[in-house]
Amino acid sequence: MTKKYRHLSGEDRGAIDVLIHQGHSIRSVARTLHRSPSTISRELKRNGWRPAAGDKPVIGRPRQSPAYEASRAGNLARRNRHVARRCRKLPTDKPDNALWIEVRAKLEKRWSPQQIAQYLKRTHPTEPALQASHETLYTAIYAMPKGEFKKELVALTRQKRKKREPHGRAERRGDFQDVLNIRLRPPEVEDRLVPGHWEGDLIKGKNNKSAVGTLVCRKTRFAMLVKLDGATAKDVFEGFKRAFSPLDEAMRKTLTYDRGKEMAWHGKLSESTGLTVYFCDPSSPWQRGTNENTNGLVRDFLPKGTDLSVHSQDDLDHIAWLLNTRPRQTLGWKTPAEAFAEECLKCNSPV
Repeated sequence: MTKKYRHLSGEDRGAIDVLIHQGHSIRSVARTLHRSPSTISRELKRNGWRPAAGDKPVIGRPRQSPAYEASRAGNLARRNRHVARRCRKLPTDKPDNALWIEVRAKLEKRWSPQQIAQYLKRTHPTEPALQASHETLYTAIYAMPKGEFKKELVALTRQKRKKREPHGRAERRGDFQDVLNIRLRPPEVEDRLVPGHWEGDLIKGKNNKSAVGTLVCRKTRFAMLVKLDGATAKDVFEGFKRAFSPLDEAMRKTLTYDRGKEMAWHGKLSESTGLTVYFCDPSSPWQRGTNENTNGLVRDFLPKGTDLSVHSQDDLDHIAWLLNTRPRQTLGWKTPAEAFAEECLKCNSPV
């Protein structure tokens, strides 16, 4: 059975007081109370016991001049326990303090707690009271008492979960033959050494009757959202061709996709854009991890079960801009827009 620690009670301290004054050793007291000797030793040290001059603190040897008093020790323990509690930077009973206001403003812009934490660190480098780690932010949000304010905060997080726990999902897509496998990609794609290597996918709307194309650059994490008239191979070909055409050739080298049948026209897409299209293994979404992560971010704006056809290309461009102007840890806290612009300037490509 797993042992559980419990604090010393008033009765325990009373027993320690009596036994120590009777000359019992620390180990003897511990055996009597069914406690660890270290528990008794810490209690004596913290709350009043002092050895007599020349009395070596050897465990198991009676103390010649104990100075431990149960009631005084209890008062000291309660005081020390209270003093040990640090004031919360984000108190649940004061959601209107300066830090809460700044945190909520960023949550409303769909920033993640980790992005907010880094922003606070850079913005207030000499003001620790206005800084908070992402774990502190998560803890503060989920520690809020039940009520409207907690519902509002949880609704501002990306996953909108009631608890912090991992979730996974399996990919169920169609399949077709005569494709280039992901293992044939050049090493520079896997290592993210140069831009121009993309990952793609579709996110579906209500009853799979509408779809939006998602494209993300592996190196810069720059995302493009593409309005599609449907989810057929022709719709995807026309939409992706339209998205890639404005880019310089150096910024469109490869595209990694899953085995969805909407990419049946991949040959035509390669001919019209110069992209070499590679396909993941069946049911292996982790092989497009960057794109899967991007899809999760996009779902914050385009929830499942909604009609995606009502969103214009301008609407999708605005959502993409919000994503591309968030700082990313993988980019040294640059934004994807900044990183993509730098790469475009290197090859004199239009941004």
